Amino acid sequence: MEAEDMAEQHDHEHEHDVEGAAPEAPAKVIGEEPDLSKGTARPITVVGNPVLHREVKDVTVFDAELSTLIEDMFQSMYAAEGVGLAANQIGVDLKVFVYDCPDDEGVRHIGHVINPKLEEYPADRRRELDDSNEGCLSVPTAYAELPRPDYAAVTGVDKDGQPIRVEGTGFFARCLLHETDHLYGTLYIDKLSKRDRKDALKQMAEGTPKYATVPNV
Repeated sequence: MEAEDMAEQHDHEHEHDVEGAAPEAPAKVIGEEPDLSKGTARPITVVGNPVLHREVKDVTVFDAELSTLIEDMFQSMYAAEGVGLAANQIGVDLKVFVYDCPDDEGVRHIGHVINPKLEEYPADRRRELDDSNEGCLSVPTAYAELPRPDYAAVTGVDKDGQPIRVEGTGFFARCLLHETDHLYGTLYIDKLSKRDRKDALKQMAEGTPKYATVPNV
């Protein structure tokens, strides 16, 4: 996932930088930064690639190959200057996503979720929608307003098969929803009106991504 203006993007030192302004003070971090001496960046699959348009497979084997995939996903996400990435966005047919994403309070969340499932919105929480712009590494250079709940929680497991639960608000909630959608075959543009979807695809056609992509054949 990406965001318009990319104020939330991270460079390889993971500093926030808003249009040349001085980096902000380090935010509170929830999670552990990945070891960037490991992993290899892979090109990003884009809309039209079949792996993005169907539910991918559950992870059933928790081994070194899975750990390497997660390392590659973090490298790929940072290379594309994103804040979240699902495995099918690098062509892998498995339910895994990684994230390094701030919430609206400036707290930085880092981690991965395997076989994620969205929880129902809490009945005791007032439901509010955030209609901010949304972007996607698999729909490069395109953005559109998309209302999303201001809170989300997912359950799943980590790379060792241990149960985990991740919750977020604001922009991080949008990230959790966006990446989980990916693994079930839904892109954010699929939630837009026909007119807005057409406009997003036009933006993509007219733009040039700043990162390597896999051409559809």
